[in-house]
Amino acid sequence: MNTITLLNPNKLVFGCEAIETFKNDYLQSGKRRLFVLTLPFLMDSLSEILECFKKSGISFEVDTSIDNEPTLKELETIIGKARDFSADSVVGIGGGSVLDVSKLVAAQIKNSQPLAETIGIANLNERETYLACIPTTSGTGSEVSPNAIFVDENGDKKGIISPFLVPDASYIDPTLTLSVPPSVTAATGIDALTHCLEAYANKFAHPIINVIALEGIRLIAENLFEAYNNGSNLEARTKVALGSLYGGMCLGPVNTGAVHALSYPLATEFHIPHGLSNALLLPYIMEFNLPKATKEYAEIALAIGVEKCSSDEETAKRGIKKLQALNRACNIPSKLSELNIPFNAIDNMAERALEIQRLLKNNLRHVDLDDAKNIYKSAF
Repeated sequence: MNTITLLNPNKLVFGCEAIETFKNDYLQSGKRRLFVLTLPFLMDSLSEILECFKKSGISFEVDTSIDNEPTLKELETIIGKARDFSADSVVGIGGGSVLDVSKLVAAQIKNSQPLAETIGIANLNERETYLACIPTTSGTGSEVSPNAIFVDENGDKKGIISPFLVPDASYIDPTLTLSVPPSVTAATGIDALTHCLEAYANKFAHPIINVIALEGIRLIAENLFEAYNNGSNLEARTKVALGSLYGGMCLGPVNTGAVHALSYPLATEFHIPHGLSNALLLPYIMEFNLPKATKEYAEIALAIGVEKCSSDEETAKRGIKKLQALNRACNIPSKLSELNIPFNAIDNMAERALEIQRLLKNNLRHVDLDDAKNIYKSAF
């Protein structure tokens, strides 16, 4: 059994009072200058908390400029704002991009390293500033992971993976996801399921993470359609949020594989949302991986409610079909052509995907350039 290290926030709060717990914790923290990263449409719901902070003598500055995966230039601008404000604490309240930015801002406020030098695994040397993360979608799991993603000056996705990016505290409040639109609920939910699935069927899989991953798969598979179809169902939202949290816990110690690697070019070249890219590609890459992941996929199929068949291969195939059916039920496109991606983009996308070796090395089946091309072709 390989050695594994799990890095989670010092404090993790899950439940429908979580954001109120954040408010009370922060008021007792002794911090006085809070840099808030969030989204414009959340400002009304945050007004009561911010007013409470104001009355308590806490200064805060709010940034709502992030609406997608940030560029290096955008990150440096926001880091500069936080430094100018002399923030002693940072909170991210939003989707995955907002949380990723909040993590990098907190790390860089007092860090002398240029951001570009922190790219990769374990290159970030420090973080002195207090960081809290509060997700408003159930998808990325960024609130508990050591990962942050941004887009460099060449338009390529870059990852920074470091223990210093794990927040000091995370507050997961399912009520914050009630207003998430159905399409975003579906795509981010499948993204979270993919985190669990790729961690389970992984060269570096570990029994500790397997337990978390299988339960995350089960929770999301059983509840995502209801959360999509009836967004006001708090029980379904809560179970999908818990599955998403489990997916985030998989990201640090094990991480993802070919689904995420091949989805990167869809975002950088065609600006397809990350969750949607993963959801669309998942069945095609599972079909590619099946010869090397038969046992793992059969176990995943059982977790999502498939009856055991006479062979692992047949059970696994039925599991893939069931996930395809979930995609269809949630109106997730099943073909790249539906996203207006041209067929002649395949060669370039495959070359770009092969650059993501930090993820491809985890995949149970080796992926070469021709394999990547053929997967994209199958998805057309």
